[in-house]
Amino acid sequence: MQKTKRRSRMHRISSGKRIELTERDIELFELLNRYHFLRSNFMYAFLGGNSETRFKERLGHLYHDGRYINRPEQQWQFANCRYMPVVHELDDRGEQVLRERGLIRSDSPLLKKGRMGAYRQFAHELMICDCMASIELGVRQNQNLRFISWQEIITKAPESTRRLDNPFAIPVSISHTFSRTGSAQRADIKVVPDGLFGLEYACDGQKMYRFFALEADRNTLPVIRSDLHQTSYLRKILAYRQISVQNIYKSHLGLPNLLVLTVTTNQTHMANIMSLVGELAHEGKAKLFLFKTMSSVGDSKKAPEPTVHMLTDAWQRVGYEAFRIDQP
Repeated sequence: MQKTKRRSRMHRISSGKRIELTERDIELFELLNRYHFLRSNFMYAFLGGNSETRFKERLGHLYHDGRYINRPEQQWQFANCRYMPVVHELDDRGEQVLRERGLIRSDSPLLKKGRMGAYRQFAHELMICDCMASIELGVRQNQNLRFISWQEIITKAPESTRRLDNPFAIPVSISHTFSRTGSAQRADIKVVPDGLFGLEYACDGQKMYRFFALEADRNTLPVIRSDLHQTSYLRKILAYRQISVQNIYKSHLGLPNLLVLTVTTNQTHMANIMSLVGELAHEGKAKLFLFKTMSSVGDSKKAPEPTVHMLTDAWQRVGYEAFRIDQP
């Protein structure tokens, strides 16, 4: 019996197979529209099935023969790319299927592959998707929680926000006096969270809600820069603090509250950021910012496994006890 020649992971090679789409394929397209990038092991964790091997074969058919999904070429630059789960994104044909089924609005400025409207490097955006997908997977295992996606958030935002080219670019004015030089600066900027989601909690027959901005840091963003117009964690802290104090999360996005989650890949870097938060906070305490280090989501040599720990493990705070976001 002749063996079927194995196709390349990196380049499309069609076998001429005719693809009949299934409902699970449609669910897959919706996931990729929401997350932009997902590894095959994460997709299998979401969609399940009797065999992960058969699931990966289906991904191959959708990529090689159907051209419904794509495999971004940036992943092949990773040292161990041949031994890691393949990263996928939605391709134009998959996007068109969602259009035809009315599952995404044709007039949405955020339509293209579910982007939240900010350019980010591939490794950074993949880390964001790993974090967000891990949280949603954890929510799916808790019957008292419901995950609220950025897509659901924007549909309920004020109309003036929805009409913007990028509704997630939150305008805010910040100011700071640098202790070393004594110079005072002010800047009008726009903050685009790396991720945005909410949790709905069922508690004693009542529902309560929390919303979260996610910032994923691969130990590449400087903690402090002497210019507020340049990106730094100082600028992020000042911006989110003003967004909270002035209730901009409510006026711009229509949210009742907002907490800021920071995931870093390095414990020392996290400690430095938390130290800065303590210096800027009143009495050295801040409930707004929550921190976690998970080196696995920033590792380019070994892919992270789908895990619920992003949701269930406690997040560190400055001046307060650790906080669990999975509990009301």
